[in-house]
Amino acid sequence: MNRILGLLGLGTLGAGLLIGASPAHGAAPVLLSQNKPATASSEGGSGYAAKYAVDGDTSTRWASVRDSDPQWIYVDLGATAQVSEVKLGWDLSCATAYRVQTSGDHATWTDVYSTTSGDGGTDDLTGLTASGRYVRVYGTSRCRNTSGYGYSLQELQVYGTTGGDTQAPTTPGNVHSTAVTSDSITLAWDAATDDVGVAAYDIYNDGNKISEAAGTATSKTITGLTPKTQYRLTVFARDAAGNVSPSSASVTVTTTATSDTQPPTAPANLRSTAVTSGSVSLAWDASTDDVGVTGYDVYSGGTAIVTGVKTTSTTISGLAANTSYTFTVKAKDAGNNVSDASNAVTVKTESSSGGGVPSSITTVSSGWTIPWGMSWLPDGSALITERDSFKVFKLTQSGTKTQVGTVPNAVTTDGEGGLLGIAVSPNWSSDHYVYIMHTASEGNRIVRMTYDGSSLSGYKILVQGIKKNRYHNGGRLKFGPDGYLYATTGEAQTPDLAQDKTSLNGKILRMTTDGTAAPGNPFGTLVYSYGHRNPQGITWDPQGRLWEAEFGNSKYDEVNLIEPGKNYGWPTCEGSCSTSGMTNPKVQWPVANASPSDITYADGALYVAALKGQRLWRVPVSGTTTGTPAAYYVNTYGRLRTVETVPGKNALWLSTTNCDNNGNQSDGSDKVFRIDLK
Repeated sequence: MNRILGLLGLGTLGAGLLIGASPAHGAAPVLLSQNKPATASSEGGSGYAAKYAVDGDTSTRWASVRDSDPQWIYVDLGATAQVSEVKLGWDLSCATAYRVQTSGDHATWTDVYSTTSGDGGTDDLTGLTASGRYVRVYGTSRCRNTSGYGYSLQELQVYGTTGGDTQAPTTPGNVHSTAVTSDSITLAWDAATDDVGVAAYDIYNDGNKISEAAGTATSKTITGLTPKTQYRLTVFARDAAGNVSPSSASVTVTTTATSDTQPPTAPANLRSTAVTSGSVSLAWDASTDDVGVTGYDVYSGGTAIVTGVKTTSTTISGLAANTSYTFTVKAKDAGNNVSDASNAVTVKTESSSGGGVPSSITTVSSGWTIPWGMSWLPDGSALITERDSFKVFKLTQSGTKTQVGTVPNAVTTDGEGGLLGIAVSPNWSSDHYVYIMHTASEGNRIVRMTYDGSSLSGYKILVQGIKKNRYHNGGRLKFGPDGYLYATTGEAQTPDLAQDKTSLNGKILRMTTDGTAAPGNPFGTLVYSYGHRNPQGITWDPQGRLWEAEFGNSKYDEVNLIEPGKNYGWPTCEGSCSTSGMTNPKVQWPVANASPSDITYADGALYVAALKGQRLWRVPVSGTTTGTPAAYYVNTYGRLRTVETVPGKNALWLSTTNCDNNGNQSDGSDKVFRIDLK
């Protein structure tokens, strides 16, 4: 039967029940639960998923498994709400005894209503004064208590108001340096404003947070910096609710030299002390300095590959088997004065029994400016995006490069945003669709365009609501072996978004070709996994397992094995940790050695393109276990962005990103290479 259960003035109806009068004033209650993530103790099949109880359609329903008590379902409202009404639309399989509960963390629950005389129909529970982000219906006794029945809700509707602060502060203005020393920079800015109040200012060097200031401050001295070093600094305002402003303008500041201008003496007697198929151990005689040596850097090919060694020996791991390397060592002091190089030593690593390793590299095409996304067409050519020009090109196996269009509505963030990933439809021969992720005026978008073999046309927005910022925009798009489209999103320099399952940021998304949540997604939304900082690479192995490459902040970059619904830790964890509920990476590197963008699988291994690390990592894979990573082309071709397996070939394509702010090369300096594996 249909019942309206007014609870005004009823007070406490049982132990733990918190029911009283409705608020006499404030915002009018609104429906908060529709299409929000829902979770249930069980589901009676794919057609009876929890999400169907909050879809606003009474022809669908959630149903539990049969013959089991208790059973429950809860909805995540996305933020703490003042709940004033819960409306339950029961199927015939209703509950005679159930409780309505709220929680702030879906772990500790508070009863706000209970009954032992439910008889189905619609229960409209009004006059509630409950508070919580999660609302649960907890059934303990079934109306149909004979064998073969469970619980079934056509609709779970929660009404109320949200008092949470969702408005971000304004952008800090006029960022400038007021003082610079050899190891510090004093930065100042005009105060941001916020509807509640600015709680803090976060200061970034490129995409990495290096300091913060109080919300009442408009200046900060950043200490512990390196002499004679360039820093590109931006400031973000943050409020107490975790809302983060857009990025300030970037200011470039170079620390000064110290009064010490005398470099250390060159290290002497550099020698190899041990060699394996993937590593070389080196030792040398100590340098001297008038003030003191602070560390040693090991060079190969003229670029430092290991920095800050405090002793006179080190082991360089992650090298390619059966490959010759030439090393030198330089000493540094506290003034960042660098010695002359030591003697050079050339060492050849031992052979490896493993196959499928890079054997040769050739240039397919040059003259690119920040190529980013890459996706294969049926004829073996590829569509490639340029991040900052917003252009899309077709590149054939023979190296013929043709512009096929420009993506409308794309904008830059003067950092890592712009025209990003591209994915050719698995059914391109019949539908001619290509899918594109790009930054737009309001945020990041996933769109669909038509490519007829010669030019791009049409433009349909599939997904919006992905926040953008100067950095941490993610952006990789790929179709999985299940035929669904996957996208990686960054947390837009707002770390809390990575843990917010109602946000599209800091996630891997999985969707149909029209941009809706794919069937079987763990939360009934686009979200497939969460707790990501800035993922830019995804790939699948032959068994259909999903692997991901992800940028860390200042400690560790990661390769993760992705499973639906799992939490990958950011910002609580960076690299492996012991926090309950967090999934650890399968591989992690210090950020100087990786900054991984794209990832692909070929011939028994994952290949990971590294930007800051300027190398291509090969990670052997056996089932869900990873072997020892080996590095190729270390500091040979600069910053490596995208790596993809050539269809039908034992080969890779690899692109550079040397024209960006960190590469500092002129436009047109980037290349696309082919790597043959043997």
